[in-house]
Amino acid sequence: MAAKKNIGDLSADRLQGKRVLVRVDFNVPMKDGVISDDARIRAALPTIQELCSKGAKVVLATHLGRPDGNVVESMRVAPVAKQLSVLLGKPVPVASDCIGDAVKAQVEALKPGDVLMLENVRFHKEETDNDPSFAKALSELADVFVQEAFGTVHRAHASTEGVAHFIPGYAGHLIQKELDFLDGAISNPKRPLVAIIGGSKVSTKMGVLSHLLDKVDVLIIGGGMTFTFLLAKGLEIGKSLSEKDRVDEAKAFLKKAESSRTRVVFPVDQVVADAFSATATTQIVPINRIPADTLGVDVGPATVAEIKEIVASAKTILWNGPLGVFEMEPFSHGTFAVAKLLAESNAITIIGGGDSAAAIAQAGLIEKMTHISTGGGASLEFLEGKTLPGIAVLETK
Repeated sequence: MAAKKNIGDLSADRLQGKRVLVRVDFNVPMKDGVISDDARIRAALPTIQELCSKGAKVVLATHLGRPDGNVVESMRVAPVAKQLSVLLGKPVPVASDCIGDAVKAQVEALKPGDVLMLENVRFHKEETDNDPSFAKALSELADVFVQEAFGTVHRAHASTEGVAHFIPGYAGHLIQKELDFLDGAISNPKRPLVAIIGGSKVSTKMGVLSHLLDKVDVLIIGGGMTFTFLLAKGLEIGKSLSEKDRVDEAKAFLKKAESSRTRVVFPVDQVVADAFSATATTQIVPINRIPADTLGVDVGPATVAEIKEIVASAKTILWNGPLGVFEMEPFSHGTFAVAKLLAESNAITIIGGGDSAAAIAQAGLIEKMTHISTGGGASLEFLEGKTLPGIAVLETK
């Protein structure tokens, strides 16, 4: 992928007094109007602070929830702006809307170093439609665009992709960090490069598995999608989750893997339960001896031991997707054990957002990882080799 320009390429002379539209991902979890986790807000602070220090007038755009083009009172950005003002130590007012003459006037009234937050861009249906006129209206609020919302760059929306057709776009610090780690892990990794890909469905991960084949040294496959591959091998899976309509696809992958330079590893044992319940009776069985009246819920200790042996010599480890139903405590042990192995590893550890990031957080190991992606869907599509619209549109070095 061609290198993109970032805010490091924007000097203070170029930014002094200029209006900079920053697309952030402040879609934070909230309950009763109170933010329960402000990690996404804190992640964007370095970019906002640098722009302010260079004398820019900073205009922030974000979505919050899924209002589907309607004004939803519980999805207004005021609580987010309030928390950001605490973190920045300066007031962050909220604009009356995200486009229009009144908003333009609010932007023009900003002084260098000031920050203004636009109202939820998804209150307008034109945002997710990537309507050119809406994107142009957003662009008229600024001289420069900075992309800092990795969680949305895989979507071609007006505020993530459309706006950069009208004003020059640059990567923020968070975006640059994501690109450095994810692209570096694939295009120029320290080897051995090990990828651990879990998750429940072959249908959502086959693109990643196929793209990583021949690029990684070891590909470890786990989670619910294991059972579709077991069906492809003609093995009993009991009542385990599977996608029968994807068996032929799984067979084709297994055949391709036979001639690949990548070593492909599947679980060798499995924790099975008599019901999908935290109070179910469980047992550990070899992967080829799953009883017909049980379902697989977690990788077993022998699998964890094999993964331990593999990651011990790894120099780079990519992990995307849990290896069991980690949301239920009795079935979380395999996923958490692997998280602990990565935490203790000397390798570069890159966690691909989403459920795997949630598992790392639940295990209390966030600080032990080299990089945790802020965008589950975006990191997944990046690992599939797909073009990310919100990145592709940025200025090229």
